[in-house]
Amino acid sequence: MQRPPDPQLLGFLEAYDRHISDLALALREVILEEVPDASESIYQVYTVAIWFGFSGKMKDMFCYIATNAGHVNLGFPRGSSLPDPNRVLEGEGRTMRHIKLRSQRDVERPFVRRYIQTAMEQAARLGAGGTGKSVVKSIRGVPAKRGAKKPRGK
Repeated sequence: MQRPPDPQLLGFLEAYDRHISDLALALREVILEEVPDASESIYQVYTVAIWFGFSGKMKDMFCYIATNAGHVNLGFPRGSSLPDPNRVLEGEGRTMRHIKLRSQRDVERPFVRRYIQTAMEQAARLGAGGTGKSVVKSIRGVPAKRGAKKPRGK
């Protein structure tokens, strides 16, 4: 592992079943293997969301991980403009799309890296450079995601 996860991220993920937190961390590792200098912004809101980009600005983000009770989403802020030869992108919005990943086997499928690379190349054309830093942001008072288990020992 080239960039260990922030301890706060590990704490945020404790609200989820081990299977989901392991999937999120495995997907994070894949993204950072593909784009080691990506900036990482970690949010705890109604879900745990990890955004990757070339600065701390949302406009420079090329993908994100979002936790759910039964799966992890690999999302793309400009996903509607990504080629989808594997027909795995979901979403009906104007720009965002995501891929649902339910198992470690899903994370390891070769097309996952291709979508990350394509999204990164698309964002890189916009001109920002990565810092390789992780920033944790937590919004207190937001209820936990339905389906997430209650934090242990709290």
